[in-house]
Amino acid sequence: MKHVILLSTFLLLISFDISHAGNISADCTYNGIPLHGKVKIVENFEDIKVKVVENFEDLKVKPVQHFANSCGQWQFVDNFEDFKIKFVENFEDISIKYVDYFEGM
Repeated sequence: MKHVILLSTFLLLISFDISHAGNISADCTYNGIPLHGKVKIVENFEDIKVKVVENFEDLKVKPVQHFANSCGQWQFVDNFEDFKIKFVENFEDISIKYVDYFEGM
C-alpha cells in the first residue's frame, strides 16, 4: 500500500512539473510567439502574462539594449514591439527570472 501511495504522489508531482514546464515550446516560443525580441509592458491586451520569480522559472531573461535575437533576450520598448507582456502575481502564462548571463531555457 505504501508503494502505491508513493508512486501516486510521484506521478502527480511529475505531471504538475511537466504541465507547468510545457508552457514554453522547445523552440523557445509561447503559443507561437518567439520569446526574444522587442517587448512592451502593458496593463491590458497583453500577449503573455508574466510572473517574475527567483526560483523554478520557465525562462531566464536577460534585458538587452540592442539585438535581442536569442532565446531569453528581451529589449524593452515603448513602440514597435514584437510582443506585449503584463506582469502578474497569479495565474501567469510563464514565469521568468532576470539574469545577467546564460539566458534562455
